[in-house]
Amino acid sequence: MKNNIIVQISEGLGNQFFMYAHAYALSKKLEKKLLIDDTSGYYKNKNLLRPHQKYMLNFFHINNSLASSNYRYDNFIKNILKKVLIFFDRFNKNKRFITESIVKIDGKKVAKNYILNNIKFKKTFYINGNFENISYFDQYRDDLIKLFTPKKDFINDNNDNKLIISKLDNTNSVSIHIRRNRYSDQKGFVYKNNSIKSKNFTNDTLQYINRSIEYFKKNISDPKFFIWSNDFTNFDDITNKLNIDNFELIKNNDPINDFYLFKFAKHFIVSPSSYHWWGAWLNQYNNKICLRPYNINPSNNEKFWPKSWISV
Repeated sequence: MKNNIIVQISEGLGNQFFMYAHAYALSKKLEKKLLIDDTSGYYKNKNLLRPHQKYMLNFFHINNSLASSNYRYDNFIKNILKKVLIFFDRFNKNKRFITESIVKIDGKKVAKNYILNNIKFKKTFYINGNFENISYFDQYRDDLIKLFTPKKDFINDNNDNKLIISKLDNTNSVSIHIRRNRYSDQKGFVYKNNSIKSKNFTNDTLQYINRSIEYFKKNISDPKFFIWSNDFTNFDDITNKLNIDNFELIKNNDPINDFYLFKFAKHFIVSPSSYHWWGAWLNQYNNKICLRPYNINPSNNEKFWPKSWISV
């Protein structure tokens, strides 16, 4: 049996980065080859309801081999087999699976973090979970900066992007990302409660952004705010709620090019989303200030926010 780690990739780009980063760090620590399962997390229709739910790591400098079919669980029968294997794996001394353990604390689902030294593995094992905790992979940040850089073939080298990069470089630029329709962007599903949850999430985010805008106005010279979003429909309704005048909207890009532009910003009002989290964490500006909301955690991991980021 070969010494492999197989990581299941699923959900949107920010989540994919967390899944891969955790598995990459494990492969380095345990000196195993890392293989990617890019299909098991997407074979169910319910996992394809959002536009961003598709495998996107192939747009980046990630050259790991894809797992062969015998390491995948990408149909109904194989998925049942995986559940059976995971159940019996709890009785094995050497683990065949690492699955993120979710427990309920005060009625809230919380990801239970594990200690690597307390686990023994088989020569080849499978990873399933988000693992949204910086402590799993922080020591490999330099590697991840290179790996999570988009390939040149997928970057827009047009004048619009060049102008945006110049503005980000030559101002006290602050990146803002506004995630809209967080709970109501599933194709074919319209639930009143989800629409209300999305509206409340957006309103909470905008209140946090306003607090952060005031912070930057007080703490850096002449900040200029750049706003990204997954949806610019009727966006005046959003900007009219912000206490902001010196700003620019970054529009008409795909998720890969939007992510690429994050690297040129100097500071971040980090959105409660894994996508913007990664843009802020990978950014290499030396005097970077990252703000994050004190009252919003989009993850079930209590250690989602880095300690060095300022709670606002």
